[in-house]
Amino acid sequence: MEIKNVVIAGAGVLGSQIAFQAARFGYQVKIWNRHTDRAERRLAAIKEPFIKETGATAADYQAAMDNIVSISNDLKATVADADLVIESVSESVEIKKVFYEELCPLLPEKTILTSNSSTFIPSELVGFTDRPDRFAHLHFANHIWKHNVAEIVGNPQTKPEVIDELVAFARSIKMVPVVLKKEQHGYIMNALLVPLLNAAMALWANGVADPHTIDKDWMISNGSPLGPFMIQDIVGLRTTYAVVLNQYEQTHNELFKKIADKLKPMIDAGHTGVEAGQGFYHYPNPEYQDPDFFK
Repeated sequence: MEIKNVVIAGAGVLGSQIAFQAARFGYQVKIWNRHTDRAERRLAAIKEPFIKETGATAADYQAAMDNIVSISNDLKATVADADLVIESVSESVEIKKVFYEELCPLLPEKTILTSNSSTFIPSELVGFTDRPDRFAHLHFANHIWKHNVAEIVGNPQTKPEVIDELVAFARSIKMVPVVLKKEQHGYIMNALLVPLLNAAMALWANGVADPHTIDKDWMISNGSPLGPFMIQDIVGLRTTYAVVLNQYEQTHNELFKKIADKLKPMIDAGHTGVEAGQGFYHYPNPEYQDPDFFK
């Protein structure tokens, strides 16, 4: 099957970027989001970093946007002719379960269904779908146009030809496809990154050091361009909170609950990261851009 019509379900920070990247390379893209105004804002927010990081022009940005043919909260209409659906709703198993149960009866038989989740592996979500042989995970990195990896992993029932089609799709939008040989929480990217983020948040939750000090130490000592709390702000603290709660539910490790309890007041106050204008830093001029930050 040739993939032509792509649906992104959930236009959060990463979902909106996936939609943009597919549209950029000629796919007819439809976006489903419960709040269409939020999806529109996130797509607009892509323009500046996309141009800055790729050397593209405003015309290039607009050409991609012209291939996003609809942004809607009407799920039935959005997926009516979908060849590929990439689910990118909140990292909560209950939210995903409810969404798949609503989505699957509406899908054409031909549709390949994927999830951008790395918190959950395909085997943990496939039972909510009606097409185990056409279900896999397709996971991207933030700032997709720059960090162009697409991690692909199936469940035990995924047909090999479906994996092949996802590899071809990934290449067509200028991703480097990485096919995992078996299921692994976090895949490769987040299996390496999440322990760092957890360690940083544990230092904060246990009162060892504040987020700015932790970031400063990490960046100076390792030459890293970003500290762990800067990364959390980019990802968005709602996502971080959902991931930490899931880790607590899976492990019953009280440290994860302690971290979640530290994050909750920030989220309640609306301080959820870059998109909100405040998280561990203040935006659009975060403290780490001040030359004195590293003194």
